[in-house]
Formats: sequence, structure tokens, C-alpha cells
Amino acid sequence: MQWIGKRAALFAAMVGGMMMSGCQIQPDYRAAKAAPETVAQVDLDKYAGKWFEIARYPNWFEKNCTNVTAEYAERDDGKISVTNTCFKGSKSGKREVANGRARVVEGSGNAKLKVKFAPAWVPFAEGDYWVMHLEPDYSAALVGAPSGKYLWILARDPVIAPATLTKIKARAEALGFDASALEMTQHE
Repeated sequence: MQWIGKRAALFAAMVGGMMMSGCQIQPDYRAAKAAPETVAQVDLDKYAGKWFEIARYPNWFEKNCTNVTAEYAERDDGKISVTNTCFKGSKSGKREVANGRARVVEGSGNAKLKVKFAPAWVPFAEGDYWVMHLEPDYSAALVGAPSGKYLWILARDPVIAPATLTKIKARAEALGFDASALEMTQHE
């Protein structure tokens, strides 16, 4: 009986150590404490499809990622499939794919999502994904977490017009985000 208790304690310590090694403290790049404003409405049919990451806040899960894309598609169960792809170092580097799912936050006009990349049985693993700017033709967007820890500029093409990029960065600043902390994503 004592052996089972020691084995369980060892297992718990191993799992805890693995979880802690994967956990990274993400800086908060947003000065304002009130929740940022989202767009009023997102047409999920228009939003679906492939987006290129133009810029992002530095984060541990995209370290050394280039040629980053995100693809969204509506699922039969009413949720949204999310497929994020990156290449480590360069387009010829190791391809990494993360598959997840998102659900719309009720009453948000589809502008607030909860995204989960962990298995369905893992509780408390959803992250905020808020659409805070969207070009009228759905060609570019500003998305991120209201906490200020995550922020992305996305576009339908790997290159964005300088005027559009400037406008989106200004929107980020107006919402209290530090646009100077955004890193441009390399696309080959």
C-alpha cells in the first residue's frame, strides 16, 4: 500500500513538472485595465478561410515561427475549426501544425471567441480570441486577448499595404495595446 502512495506521489510530481516546464509567463503589453472594444459584428462565413499572420506579440508557442497562417472553418457542431501552421526558422524548416476549435461567446456578435488547442477533456484550457478591428472587406484584422498578452495582425495576403498596417497599429494603440511590441512575421 505504501508503494502505491509513493508511486502516485512520483507520478503527480512528474506531471506537475511537465506542466510547469510548458508554462511560460507571458508579458502583458496592454496598459489599460478596462476590456478593449471589439467590432460590433463578425460574419463567420466571410471570416472563414486562410489568414496570414502579419505581426504578433512575442510568445513561447510561436518562437522562431515564419510563414505563419491560420485557417478557420465552421464545423457541423456549430463550433469553428482552427488550424495554425508555422515553419521553424524558414519556409524549408520544420512544419508545425496546431489544430483547435473555437466557440462563439454568446451575445458578442461573433466578435469574441473561446479557443482551445488542448484535448476536449482538459478543463480550463480555453483562451480569449477577440476581433478588435476588421477591414470592411475582411482583408485584414486585429485579434487578440483582452489581457494584453496576445495580439496578432492578420491579412488575407502575406503582404499588407503600409497604410492598412499603420491604421491597424493605431487601432491597437487606441485600445491600450503597445503596438511597438509587435514583431513582424517573415513570409517567403
